Amino acid sequence: MSSTEGSKLWGGRFVGDTDPIMEKFNASITYDQRMWDADIRGSKAYVKALEKAKLVTTDEMKQISQAMDQIHEEWSKGVFVIKAGDEDIHTANERRLKELIGAPAGKLHTGRRRNDQVVTDMRLWLRDAIDKLSENALQLISTMVERAAVEVDVLFPGYTHMQRAQPIRWSHWILSHAVALSRDVERLQEVRKRVNVLPLGSGAIAGTPLDIDRELLRSELDFDGISLNSMDATAQRDFVAEFLFWSSLCLTHLSKMAEDLLLYSTKEFSFITLSDAYSTGSSLMPQKKNADSLELIRSKAGRVFGSCAGFMMTMKGLPSSYNKDLQEDKEAMFDCYDTVNAVLQVTSGVVSTLQVNQSVMEAALSPDMLATDLAYYLVRKGVPFREAHGVSGKAVFMAETKNVPLNQLTVDDLSALSPLFGQDVSSVWDYRSSVEQYSAPGGTAKSSVTAQVEHLRHWLKKQSRGFNKACK
Repeated sequence: MSSTEGSKLWGGRFVGDTDPIMEKFNASITYDQRMWDADIRGSKAYVKALEKAKLVTTDEMKQISQAMDQIHEEWSKGVFVIKAGDEDIHTANERRLKELIGAPAGKLHTGRRRNDQVVTDMRLWLRDAIDKLSENALQLISTMVERAAVEVDVLFPGYTHMQRAQPIRWSHWILSHAVALSRDVERLQEVRKRVNVLPLGSGAIAGTPLDIDRELLRSELDFDGISLNSMDATAQRDFVAEFLFWSSLCLTHLSKMAEDLLLYSTKEFSFITLSDAYSTGSSLMPQKKNADSLELIRSKAGRVFGSCAGFMMTMKGLPSSYNKDLQEDKEAMFDCYDTVNAVLQVTSGVVSTLQVNQSVMEAALSPDMLATDLAYYLVRKGVPFREAHGVSGKAVFMAETKNVPLNQLTVDDLSALSPLFGQDVSSVWDYRSSVEQYSAPGGTAKSSVTAQVEHLRHWLKKQSRGFNKACK
């Protein structure tokens, strides 16, 4: 047997060398090494359980724990040396442990298999990653809420079907996206609860025949609960799939917001101006200022969707228990985390630095956007809405026929459509009055938008308290 084979955690059954191409194909150290901290934490907790079960002596436990601290320091300083034969992070750390303390290192794997070790590492790593994403998402929402509070008096056109619909507050638009992101944060915390379940002690498939105290492991590693079934614990990756789906939905929301901002930043709209810090130029056309930050935010959603769909296809055909196909889980998980983390931070930068062109926004308001208000004028005089809607539509058609803005129709013109129109119809042609009538909860009136701001501020404080508690 070669020395390389002998160093493998599974090498005893095999003779001869692995094909070098297969060696590389099988290895995951190039990417799973980023779980080094989680792997060390899991091993330090596990050796305590071994000591309690009298499977290692107290002295051996101390040797292993102290050596693990040294390995942690080497990784922290970037001096840990990955060697040939280190096929994954677990092999690398155990190989280094043996170099430091010799034979006692071989006891660390007693009763533990890579099946339960790797999924424990993943859950520890993802739990920390979720906390970081929550922090960045909360920062983005806070930025949006405070901007909405400051710019609450800015009006601009609201759109449906990409057509001008009704006047709304700019802050109402901002908060519509903040509310969607608040749901993302709440969903992420739900995902965290299902991530935070201990699989260690499940072995390869059947559990452990040794007296391993899983409650001790749970407490040491700060998990909320213990996995119920060893086969499920080592083979299921629901928590990864949930995280990938969460990432996809979160980036759907951020992509939609980026699309709006892209349109608003064009010369045709000119509602906003992006900071130069989040724009790029053209290699050919000097006048260009491209919103590449927003385009990349939009594109990253597709990248994450692909990871999610690809991993679901991997999982769907697997038989029970662990299969090596599941090695695909980590790259998808890592890439989605990196992508969403970057997008959240860039979006915060874009939102906090963009300039609102209030005069352009308000100049884009047009009388035809008050056609609904004209219908409401009749409703308030007792006309059924469907009838009032029809009359207002006729007024729009009349204005188009006369080639004049809707508010330039005379009282006589309107009276020809309904005798209920009087001189007081002039009050309809005021954009601020139009916006202010939507004062019910959730509306675009100033009082309603202010209430939304306060609600989200309270929500942010509550989330921050819960986040700080979870991180302790």
